[in-house]
Amino acid sequence: MSEEVKKGLEGVVVAESGLSFINGDEGRLIYRGYEIEDLAQNASYEEVLYLLWHGELPTRDELDEFSASMAAERELDEDVLDTVRKLAEADEEPMAALRTAVSMLSANDPDDSDADPTDREVNLRKGRRITAKIPTVVAAFKRIRDGDDPVGPREDLGHAENFLYMLNDEEPDEVLAETFDMALVLHADHGLNASTFSSMVTSSTLSDLHSAITSAVGTLAGPLHGGANANVMKMLKELDESGKDAKTWVDDALDRGERIMGFGHRVYNVKDPRAKILGEKSEELGEAAGDTKWYEMSVAIEEYMQNEKGLAPNVDFYSASTYYQMGIPIDLYTPIFAMSRVGGWIGHVLEQYEDNRLIRPRAKYTGSKQEEWVPIDER
Repeated sequence: MSEEVKKGLEGVVVAESGLSFINGDEGRLIYRGYEIEDLAQNASYEEVLYLLWHGELPTRDELDEFSASMAAERELDEDVLDTVRKLAEADEEPMAALRTAVSMLSANDPDDSDADPTDREVNLRKGRRITAKIPTVVAAFKRIRDGDDPVGPREDLGHAENFLYMLNDEEPDEVLAETFDMALVLHADHGLNASTFSSMVTSSTLSDLHSAITSAVGTLAGPLHGGANANVMKMLKELDESGKDAKTWVDDALDRGERIMGFGHRVYNVKDPRAKILGEKSEELGEAAGDTKWYEMSVAIEEYMQNEKGLAPNVDFYSASTYYQMGIPIDLYTPIFAMSRVGGWIGHVLEQYEDNRLIRPRAKYTGSKQEEWVPIDER
């Protein structure tokens, strides 16, 4: 009987989920029934976390309690901070450092390591701690690498605002804080992408939440997944330094066999709705700074790729210039992606535990079936 191989599991439905819905033909993204445009404009990242993990938007009191419980978990234990320091001083890759730190967090988690890995209340507590501490890890890594002392977290600041404060040792202005919070909302979940699926595979073995999130961080680190927006910004900088117009630069790059980063998507056939939102933010940041060249270059590339190649931009294309105009180092773009997507990872792991079945696909064998054993001295 012939076995059809679906490379990359493309088009294969392997689970049911109530977290997010994507319509790739309409360019539509929904979190638990709410359009991404509404959430981006109106909800904080903490509200979105609550929505993803609890299935409904919080009341004011619920949000206050939830946000306070998250803020109280931001501090790193000294051994984790020491490891981050060693990794930063050794010039480790940021995502590798984050992967190691996330794994270490389990050693100091106050919930019993022997607890039932499917215990929802335990996992909600662990999830809050992991989500709260990842920004502290990323900010500390960056500052130590730059020769600065880490800045401790503050409980009186929101999740996004606190990260920017720890990163730069000063409170961000309202526009930067709101823009970064919006970026976290936009990246919080996106169906069964590669990193989410890896977290589900790990949790399906009844491994613990920290192991599942560590798996996801490792998967996100790959350039075909989380590293795309960093590559977009490198591309924009190359274009800027070349002195060429966007069309000429793109044509030259394509002639060299290079890929234009930030275009095309496994799911979307039209413009990624998140790209529309971040494109507007990129323009606003440029106008506020009095220099819109990054936005203008991005638009020129988008128009050419759309008209000539029929390709629309994905979220990475405009998140690149947005983060760059916020002064965030390019190699922190993927760790910031993890800071946001951990909310979705945890949500999907919670779903996996609720109705678990070991994820165990098969491979189509293509090797020989008729080899005869030859003693080693006769080979």
